[in-house]
This record gives sequence, structure tokens and C-alpha cells, in this order.
Amino acid sequence: QVQLVESGGGSVQAGGSLRLSCAASGHAVSSCMGWFRQAPGKEREGVAGICVGVRNSWTNYADSVKGRFTISHDNTQNTLYLQINSLKPEDTAMYYCAASTSTIGAPSLLSTASYGYWGQGTQVTVSS
Repeated sequence: QVQLVESGGGSVQAGGSLRLSCAASGHAVSSCMGWFRQAPGKEREGVAGICVGVRNSWTNYADSVKGRFTISHDNTQNTLYLQINSLKPEDTAMYYCAASTSTIGAPSLLSTASYGYWGQGTQVTVSS
């Protein structure tokens, strides 16, 4: 069993920044994790994913967040981060952390089907 606990959400004005964290514990997972978000009335969408291997790592970002969001993973703390800059009102959503027990190729990092474990989410609200 894997437990994922997100934190760091909040209410900010447009142009502001937030840093989301996701602490993972429990059964060993692969070093592939992702951030997703879901706004009211919309489907859950992938915003960023990362796999950290022994020799290399790879990431993938949704086009809507490229240049503003940065995903990182601290293996020593088993914690996933999402640095969000230049926030826009359309970034308002519940943000979820996800983890996989398998290695994920870059194109699939933003797919909900690639992940078997999910956190409860942290709310991000951006006002204009």
C-alpha cells in the first residue's frame, strides 16, 4: 500500500507562486510520479510527470503549464514537488499527486491510466 499526502495549496492572486509537496510512504514505488489537476465540471488532467532513473531522468509537461510549472523529486525524502509560478485564474483546481509501481515512458507521464496510487488532493485557487 502506498500513501500520498499533498500539501502546499492555497489562495493566491494571479501572478503569484506556490510550491506543492507530495510525501510518499508505504510500499516501495517506482521513481515515477506525476501531478494532475481537476477543476469543477472538468476531467482530471495531467500537468507534469517525472521519472528518476539511476543514470537519467525524464519529465513531461502539459503545454498549458510549460515554462511556469517545474516538477522535481527528492529521492532521499521520497517527496514530489511542483513549483508553480505566474499563476493564472485558469490554474484554479484541485491538484493531485500520483505514483506508479512501474516505469513510465515520457509520453505516458500525463495519463491517469499510468498511475495506481493517488493522494487526496490540495486546492489551488487563483484570483484575478
